[in-house]
Amino acid sequence: MSRSKREGDGKTPIGGFKLKPGFYRGDRLLRLCCRPGLNLLRSKMGWGDEPWTRVYNRPVPVDERSGHELLWREDQAYDLIFPTSHNENPRVQGKGSAIFFHMARSDYAGTEGCVAISAADMRRLLPRLSKQTRLIISA
Repeated sequence: MSRSKREGDGKTPIGGFKLKPGFYRGDRLLRLCCRPGLNLLRSKMGWGDEPWTRVYNRPVPVDERSGHELLWREDQAYDLIFPTSHNENPRVQGKGSAIFFHMARSDYAGTEGCVAISAADMRRLLPRLSKQTRLIISA
């Protein structure tokens, strides 16, 4: 964890962050379209991770020329994903991008700064998430 998150350091930022509207893979999860705050994840979606670009720390199409993290993954970690408000307003170049709340991989491998929980825990928590939900990360 870090109080001074930097792009690519692999650390989770310390602080309180809003959960932004989430995305889900319709090909892997039951229809969640009626759940407020959830959008269908598309195979050509990415998240800008090059600090010097105009799309830094924002959703981008994967054909965007700038670098990005692909959101459509082979593992199931991003089958249900919530971007956080980390480094959102204002966006500061190099202070970190793509800090998500998502499902843990089956082997519980570490993330590159995100917060991940089991799929079972995510299913239990999902009905309790709202626009007021804040993710609190502390050391």
